[in-house]
Amino acid sequence: MAIFLNGDSKVVVQGMTGSEGMKHTRRMLASGTNIVGGVNPKKAGTSVDVDGTDVPVFGGVAEAMDKTGADVSVLFVPPAFAKAAVVEAVDAGIGLAVVITEGIPVQDSAWFWQYNVDKGQATRIIGPNCPGLISPGQSNAGIIPATIAPEPGRIGLVSKSGTLTYQMMYELREFGFSTAIGIGGDPVIGTTHIDALQAFEDDPGTDAIVMIGEIGGDAEERAADYIAASVAKPVVGYVAGFTAPEGKTMGHAGAIVSGSSGTAQAKKEALEAVGVKVGKTPSETAQLMREILESR
Repeated sequence: MAIFLNGDSKVVVQGMTGSEGMKHTRRMLASGTNIVGGVNPKKAGTSVDVDGTDVPVFGGVAEAMDKTGADVSVLFVPPAFAKAAVVEAVDAGIGLAVVITEGIPVQDSAWFWQYNVDKGQATRIIGPNCPGLISPGQSNAGIIPATIAPEPGRIGLVSKSGTLTYQMMYELREFGFSTAIGIGGDPVIGTTHIDALQAFEDDPGTDAIVMIGEIGGDAEERAADYIAASVAKPVVGYVAGFTAPEGKTMGHAGAIVSGSSGTAQAKKEALEAVGVKVGKTPSETAQLMREILESR
C-alpha cells in the first residue's frame, strides 16, 4: 500500500520539455512511473521520445486529463510562472499537484494555496520547493532518486528536507518504505506533517512512521499534538537545526528562529512529551526506527 501515489497513478509533467523537466521525466520513467504526457502550450500536439518512450505533449492540464486520464501532475516550471501553472492544475481538478519549483514568492504560494481552498481542495498540493514523493516499486513523482531505497516496505516517511529524505531512505533501505514524501521547507506549503501522518495512520501498508522537521514555525509542535490525539502507530522523529544561531535562516525560507519560538530543542521536547522518540542525528533516528521494527 501507499499514500497519495501508487502504481495506478497516471502522471503528467508540466514543463516537461525544459531541461529539468526532461531530465527528471527520464528518471521517473526509468523508475517505473506511468508518465502519460507533458504540458507545454507552445509544443501542443507534438511528442517527445524519452529513451524509447513516446510521450505526447498537450496544450494544458485539462486536455491531458481528458485524453489520458491523468490524476497527478509534477511541476517543473520556473518561479515566475509557477503560480499560473498551479492554478491551471487546480482548475483542471487534478487530484495531486507536486510542485518541485524552488524560489516561488511566498505571496504566490499563499495565493494558490488559498485558491485551492476556495475551489474545495479537490487538488492535493505537495510543495513547493520539495523533492516530491515516491512509493517504491510503484511510482515516483518528483526528483527523489529511486535507487536509494528501491524495494517497497512498511515505513512511512514525511520530511521537510529533501536531503534528509534521501539520507533516511538510505539509512533504512533494508526495511523499505510504503511512501516517502518531502513536503518542502517554504513558509507556505500545500501538504503538512499532519496531513501525511493522518494518511500513514490510515494506510494498512504502513506500520511505523518517521517524521523529519526543522527549526522555525510550530509545525512540529502541532504535529505532536496530532500524534497524541490521533496516531496509534509508532513514530520516531528528527529535528534539524540544533546548532542554528538565533535569527538566522538555515537553508529553507521557513527555517528561521526568533527567540525561543521554533527551536529544535522546543520541538524535540514537544515530540518526546507525546511518546515520540527523537534522535540527535539522522543516523540515531534511523537506529531508533530499526529497534522498533526489529522488536516486532
